[in-house]
Amino acid sequence: MSQYYNDSIFWIELDKIKPNPFQPRREFNPSELQSLADSIRQYGVLQALVVTRKEVPKEDGGLGVEYELISGERRLRASKLGGLSQVPCLIKTGDNTDLMKLELAIIENIQREDLNPVERARAFDKLAKEFNFKHAEIAAKVGKSREYVTNTLRLLMLPPEILDALSQGKLTEGHTRPLMMLTDRPDEQNTLFKEIMSRKMTVREAEMIGRKIAYDKIRKKEYLVDPEMKNIEERFAQSLGTRVSIERKENGGKIMIDFFSNDDLLTLLHLIKTNQENKPESKDVSVEKETQDSSADFADDRSKEEKEDEGLYSIKDFSI
Repeated sequence: MSQYYNDSIFWIELDKIKPNPFQPRREFNPSELQSLADSIRQYGVLQALVVTRKEVPKEDGGLGVEYELISGERRLRASKLGGLSQVPCLIKTGDNTDLMKLELAIIENIQREDLNPVERARAFDKLAKEFNFKHAEIAAKVGKSREYVTNTLRLLMLPPEILDALSQGKLTEGHTRPLMMLTDRPDEQNTLFKEIMSRKMTVREAEMIGRKIAYDKIRKKEYLVDPEMKNIEERFAQSLGTRVSIERKENGGKIMIDFFSNDDLLTLLHLIKTNQENKPESKDVSVEKETQDSSADFADDRSKEEKEDEGLYSIKDFSI
């Protein structure tokens, strides 16, 4: 474990401190920085920055000293805003200073919850690719589960437009789950992303639509086996004016009808009620017609006069 340079605090000029090239954080809220700058101007820097020390040759043949920041990016920026010329620093030494810079920067930001999801994913990705860390090792470093690290890295599968929205807080990490379900269907993924943004969908609403699209993908495969099912669904959709899905089970199944408002529900209810009211009437007519048609099949051996006199025996001509 690397030790601090004599465990002492050094006051170092701000213009000698270079930013950490491995700093995972890229987004800094200007108003929060200004608030910190005001506090530093009044009370000073209460927690020392951590830097590495490096000697560099000068043009005149001598040696100069430079410092590179490990942790304390916000304090460094706020100190510049506050007009300070020097800041208190701890100087860190060690063999693998690049890894140390990245590790400490990640750990500090994660402990403070300062990284947005995309910054966190890129930091984990750098640990995995540049320093050959396994997911379990990254998890141990940052005090999270291996699943947390793996799921965070999966965010990088999303296209740049979605990652930008996530970085800027226009999209939450929860919204990315249904979007990642559609990584193999970029057109539908982009459509869902735009709907989330324009309609201000909740995470639950986005998940419902994402699952629906994924389910439809499975259903398309089933249609190849059972095209009749696709035809029936289309007939239902045409009659009801909305999307209808039929889920077959071993015995029976269920019908799922999409709706988007209470008005849609009332319209569907009206359609069903109207069909129920009309159904008995149409059934009676068909039965009557069927009876008439079937009676014609039997031989009528009555004479013409007997048929004409049939009305004489009608119950309507009798009274009590």
